[in-house]
Amino acid sequence: MTSSTHAVEGQKTVLKTSALQQAIFNSANFSSIATDARGVIQIFNVGAERMLGYAAADVTDRITPADISDPGELIARASALSLELGTTIAPGFEALVFKASRGIEDIYELTYIRKDQSRFPAIVSVTALRDAADKIIGYLLIGTDNTARKQVEAERERLAQHLRDQNAELETARSTADKANRAKSEFLSSMSHELRSPLNAILGFAQLLDSDVPPVTAAQKGSVGQILHAGWYLLELINEILDLAVIESGKLSLSLEPVSFAEVMPECRAIVEQEGQKRGLTLSFPVFDRPQFVRADRVRLKQVLINLLSNAIKYNRPGGSITVECVTTGERTRFSIRDSGLGLTAEKIALLFQPFNRLGQETTGVEGTGIGLVMSKLLVELMGGVIGVDSVVGEGSVFWFELQAARAPELLPEQLKATPKARQPARPDDAPRTVLYVEDNAANLKLVEQLIGRRPELRLITAVSGVLGVELARSAAPEVILMDINLPGLSGYQALELLRDDVKTANIPVLAISANAMVADIAKGLEAGFLRYLTKPLKVDEFMEALNLALELATRTSAANNQGRVN
Repeated sequence: MTSSTHAVEGQKTVLKTSALQQAIFNSANFSSIATDARGVIQIFNVGAERMLGYAAADVTDRITPADISDPGELIARASALSLELGTTIAPGFEALVFKASRGIEDIYELTYIRKDQSRFPAIVSVTALRDAADKIIGYLLIGTDNTARKQVEAERERLAQHLRDQNAELETARSTADKANRAKSEFLSSMSHELRSPLNAILGFAQLLDSDVPPVTAAQKGSVGQILHAGWYLLELINEILDLAVIESGKLSLSLEPVSFAEVMPECRAIVEQEGQKRGLTLSFPVFDRPQFVRADRVRLKQVLINLLSNAIKYNRPGGSITVECVTTGERTRFSIRDSGLGLTAEKIALLFQPFNRLGQETTGVEGTGIGLVMSKLLVELMGGVIGVDSVVGEGSVFWFELQAARAPELLPEQLKATPKARQPARPDDAPRTVLYVEDNAANLKLVEQLIGRRPELRLITAVSGVLGVELARSAAPEVILMDINLPGLSGYQALELLRDDVKTANIPVLAISANAMVADIAKGLEAGFLRYLTKPLKVDEFMEALNLALELATRTSAANNQGRVN
C-alpha cells in the first residue's frame, strides 16, 4: 500500500470519527457533559441544553455539574461513598466522579436542576477521560431523563398500594364474616340446647298422656295429638335451621362414597308413602333391574330425596300423582320427582331455593319452613351435583337433581389373590370369633362381609347406626368392632366414646373405617382412641393386617383378664 493510500485512509478515519463525535454531541436524546480535570464544564451538547434549559455558553468554563445537581443528594452520595470506600469524599463534584477517577464503572441516579429551577430525575454514566500517558484530563457525564420511568414506577406503586388496600379491606371483611358466622353458629347451637330441653319435656309428657291408662277422653286425645304434632314439627324446624347454619359456615362433613338408589329409595318411600296415601295420591317408584350407584353421602342423599318427595306430596292436588324416575346417562345419574300440582310460573321459579321463601304458601294452611329446598340445593352442590326444576302452570312440576355416577364397591380379582393368609391367634376353643361392623351403607357392608367370609374363624354381625352398634356391642361382646365415622344419628366418634365409658365394652379394640381420608381426619381418629384408622376404598392387606392386630390385642386383653380373675 502506498503512502498516498495511507493518507487517504487516515483522512477517512478522521472524518468518520469527527462525524460520530458530531452525531453524539448533537443528539437531543441524552445529555453529554464533558469537563476538565477540575470539573469545569467544557462541552455541553444539544441534549444537555434541551434537558436543562441552559445554553452551552451559559455553563461552559463557568460551572461544574455539581452546580446543576441536587445539593442534598450530593451530601448523601458523598457520605455513602465515604462509608463504602473507607475514605473521606467531599460533597461536591468529587462525589460525582470519585469512582470513575479510580477506574470503577459508575452509573447512578441523580436529580438535575434546570435553569428555571424545576427538577427531573436522571440516570448518569460517568467516565474518566485520559491522555496518552493515562493521566486524567477530564470527565464525561452522559445522562438520560428518567422522568417517564419514574412515572411508571410511581403508577405501579400506586396500583400496588391500591391492591394492598383492597386486600386489606377484603381480609377485614372476611374476618368480620367469619366472626359473624361463628357467632351465628354459637348462637344457634346455644338456642338449640335451650329449645330442646323444654321441648323434650313437652313431647315426653304428651306421649305419656297419649298412652296413659286409663286412656284420656276423645277430646283430650285430640288436644294431646295437636301438642305432639306441633312439638315434632318444631323439632324438625330446629334441626333444619341448625343444618342450614352448619352448611353455610362450611363445617358440614360429608362422606362421599358409592350409594345405591335401589337401597336408599325403599327407605325414603317408607317415610313418605303413608302421608301420600292420606292425601289420596298415587305414588309410582322406579323398579331397578340393576344397581345404580352415585357418589354421595348416604345420609344427606336421603335427606334431599325426602325433602323433594315431601314437597311433591304437600303441594300436589287432591287425588293427584307422583312419579319418581332414576336415569343414568354417561357419567351422570338424574333423579326426578314429577307431581301433578298447580305448577310454577317463571317468576316463582326464579325465587325458589331462597331461605324462608314459601312463594305465598304461608296462607294455604300447608305446613312448611321454606328451608327444605335451600338445604337440598346446598347438599346436592356439596356432593358435586346440580339441582333444578321444570314446571308448567296447571300441569305440575318436575324437581330433579344430578350426581356423579359411580361403580359398586367390589373386590378385584388381583385383590382377592393378594389377600394374606390369616394368622390365627391362639384360642382355648374353636368357637368363631365375633366381629361387629357398624355401617349404614349396604354396599360397604357387603364388601366387608366378603372379606370376613374368607376367614372361617370369624363371624360378622352388623349394625346400621351408631346407637344400634353400641347396643349390639354391649349384648354380643364382639372381639373387634369396625366403625364407620359418618353414621345417622350417632357419629362414629360419639359411639366410640359411649363404648369407652362402659365397662363391658371399654377394652374392645375399635377400628375406624371412613371415606374421610384427609391427614387431619386420620390424626383426629387416632387421637380419639381408634386402634387404627382405615380409609375407603379399603386396601385388603392393610385391612387384614389391622384386623389381625385388633384380634391379637383382644386375645391378650382376654388372657390378662382371665389371669386376674384366677389370681
